Amino acid sequence: MKVPFPDTNSPADAASGKHLPSKNLAKLAWILVGSYKKWLVIIFIAMVVETAVSLATPWPLKIIIDNVIGHHKLHGWFGYMDDVFINENKMQFAAVAAVSLILIAAVGSIAGYVNNYFTESVAQNVANDLRKKIYHHLQRLSLEYYDTHQTGKLLSTITTDVSTIQDFAASTLMNIVVDTLTIAGMLGIMFYLNAGFTLVAVGVTPFLLLFVNRFKKVMKKATREVRQDQSNMLAVLQQGLESIRAVNAFGRQELEEERLKKVSLETVGAALKARRVKSVLNPVITITVSVCTAIVIWKGTDLALKGAMTVGALTVFLWYLNKFFSPVQDLAKMTSTIAQATVALERIQAILDTEIMVSEKPGAVDPGRLSGNIVYENVAFAYDHASPVLKDISISITNGQRIGICGPTGCGKSTVVGLLARFYDANGGRILIDGEDITNFTLDGLRSQIGFVLQDTVLFYGSVRENIAYGRPGATDDEIIEAAKLANAHEFISKTPHGYDTLVGERGLTLSGGQRQRIGIARAIVRNSPILVLDEPTAALDVEAEKIVMEALEQLMEGRTVITIAHRLSTISDCDKIIVLHDGYVAEEGTHDDLMDRGAIYAELYKIQSRSKHAHHKIIS
Repeated sequence: MKVPFPDTNSPADAASGKHLPSKNLAKLAWILVGSYKKWLVIIFIAMVVETAVSLATPWPLKIIIDNVIGHHKLHGWFGYMDDVFINENKMQFAAVAAVSLILIAAVGSIAGYVNNYFTESVAQNVANDLRKKIYHHLQRLSLEYYDTHQTGKLLSTITTDVSTIQDFAASTLMNIVVDTLTIAGMLGIMFYLNAGFTLVAVGVTPFLLLFVNRFKKVMKKATREVRQDQSNMLAVLQQGLESIRAVNAFGRQELEEERLKKVSLETVGAALKARRVKSVLNPVITITVSVCTAIVIWKGTDLALKGAMTVGALTVFLWYLNKFFSPVQDLAKMTSTIAQATVALERIQAILDTEIMVSEKPGAVDPGRLSGNIVYENVAFAYDHASPVLKDISISITNGQRIGICGPTGCGKSTVVGLLARFYDANGGRILIDGEDITNFTLDGLRSQIGFVLQDTVLFYGSVRENIAYGRPGATDDEIIEAAKLANAHEFISKTPHGYDTLVGERGLTLSGGQRQRIGIARAIVRNSPILVLDEPTAALDVEAEKIVMEALEQLMEGRTVITIAHRLSTISDCDKIIVLHDGYVAEEGTHDDLMDRGAIYAELYKIQSRSKHAHHKIIS
């Protein structure tokens, strides 16, 4: 899937820590703000007005110095004012100049308000668009992407990097445009006032820009290190806080604090390195500008004393000279900001340029309501191509059958159902549902036909009602309550302080394991999918909770094609067919009695578990 950003990085480079070649920042910024062209027109007009005001600001002072205090004549368009304001009316002339200064400031303030408001509006909307675009893209990447990328670093990009782009669009980018317009206007006026002095300023500028450019790559490298270390720090913080129960249980607070200390110190070191580079620029620029200004003051004073230049003209020229070098100084100050924005764009692009590894075919169709006949034809899959998980899997499941899948740890049981829902795509072979290759279906359409009850049901922060309806957002209250009753969850939900409106803590930690599972079953019931996947839904429950949950599962499985992944073989002993996986192949297939009579892998595993269970009961008794 392509995104509207020029390529600057590849996922491989991003993963390996390499950085991509820089792209034209102005071009990237234009792509970002291109949806807001009308606002940009308003901003540009406001900038032009601000520039004109900036150019006009010193002229009332020149008039006071040269034409009110001094006795020089006005030239050009304003010559007629000498006839209006004769010597006796000089204070009136001064008043006009003073009022003009106020009017210039008022117009500039209005233009500045319009510029700032609409610029911030564009920046906020650009940030909003970026967040939605990144999150949309992340939601559609296959689980393979998340196997190799830390969530904390992705969060850092969505928050900090997007915020950096927002700040750049809101201030730095617009300042660059205003500075460019101002320089163009000032050059014309400065050449008009004194061409020789102007050439001094113009001659120094390329050397200053060259000096700034020499530090640009160093600054960008230092900024990239800062952002990498900040991402690492966020990843450590997130992992520590998400695992706080385990941290407390094992008394490993000091270890987690030491991890944070290490990455935090690395962040401090990288930030100080970036600051050292930035701190070198400003003194050099300031001294160079001061030398240039000193030359103009020295030579300008000589010209003023000789009458070749008025004091007012010298004052205005010095004002313009200071303003002319201001953008160069700003550029030095903005080197860090520009580097941050460039790095932020690269990090954002590294995500957006990642291909959606599980993508829909052109012309993919919604399958509608499926019957649930499933066929795996010579399916192969590997997370790492050097270590295939499934090598040649062929399974046939008839509508309404209850299938159990078992085998040693790591044999690919969960991978089989993951491929069915296209969380990953098979490397070889194909999977059919109702005789149709699943890659011909839309992803949403396919997944809507599969319900999941997992070993650890994930609940989201929100009400019980919202968590059940997560299976089908359009479910009515009656459907939600009916699903809860079928899942044996209605009774305990009704006893909570606010019933179905009771808030569930983060990840459902305010509920017991059995209660979470029953809400998960209610979620699957309300989804009403023809295919049901049970991934060890009772493995973490005690005997009493398991009994209640199994009763609910019996209600859920009625009339559906059911695939149960099992470690405890007793939970699948009554399945219509049991599939035993071993070393990437289907090693055995049949009913519980058939496999026990065969006396191979399944029978051996079952006997081992039976002996273990018997020994456990003896210890308890």
